[in-house]
Amino acid sequence: MEQKPESMMSLDEIAAQLRQHHTKYGDPTGLSLAKIGELLKKTAAVMFPQYAVAEENDLTLEDRLAVLEGSFYELVERLCRGKDVGCSRALVQAFLSDLPQIAAYCHRDAQALFEGDPAAHSLEEVVLCYPGFFAVVAYRIAHKLYQRQVPLLPRMLTEYAHQRTGIDIHPGAKIGHSLFIDHGTGVVIGETAVIGNNVKIYQGVTLGALRVDREQRAKKRHPTIEDNVVIYAGATILGGETTVGQNSVIGGNVWITRSVPAWSRVMFKPADNDEIVSMRARQGTGSAVNR
Repeated sequence: MEQKPESMMSLDEIAAQLRQHHTKYGDPTGLSLAKIGELLKKTAAVMFPQYAVAEENDLTLEDRLAVLEGSFYELVERLCRGKDVGCSRALVQAFLSDLPQIAAYCHRDAQALFEGDPAAHSLEEVVLCYPGFFAVVAYRIAHKLYQRQVPLLPRMLTEYAHQRTGIDIHPGAKIGHSLFIDHGTGVVIGETAVIGNNVKIYQGVTLGALRVDREQRAKKRHPTIEDNVVIYAGATILGGETTVGQNSVIGGNVWITRSVPAWSRVMFKPADNDEIVSMRARQGTGSAVNR
């Protein structure tokens, strides 16, 4: 049978249909991850001298703050549409005023990494090279904005860091000082997680929820990690009622859904019938069969 040719739409008709889909998403803010990356770069340059010197320009710290002020104002201006007059200016002033406290927390995070990782040779190496530090810096900035109920921007800050480092920290999480995240790829810290001071977390750790139903949104869904806890690679700790007590050590690859008392050690126990076979022995067996 002869097939009928498909009817082709004109560009105007295609645009009209796509425009109808666009209206389903509301009024966009104009934010993008590329703009967020530039904001983080400018913020890092006022908090850390390593970033400022690397830019190789003669701007003073006051000049850098002025540049950051203008950039941040452009981002939040559209977020404040329909709100009180002066909303944008108030957010900008609050953001800049928060920077010294954020910088102080970040220094303690960098110091924790330097002291806790024998492979670290200087604070500058930590600041410039460690993905865990970059992700925590983005979180510290985002968390302050989250506390001030700024929409969208906090989540975009941590998502930019997530895409760059593989470390996913929700800006709503509550985290104490001197957080140590080493290597970091695959780390997930949920919105209602609470983390104390001097906590060490290695790659692949999940602090997640037992349920992801929408009705759980207003509840604490993620665990509490008390002071001085170490969580090794691949551990999964779930549930809003789960608490890991202070000074505990959580071994790699464990799965925890109930609370752990302080000063505990939780280790993964492999199956008793695991068998380790020499590769040479296996090759020898194969050779015998082939003969």
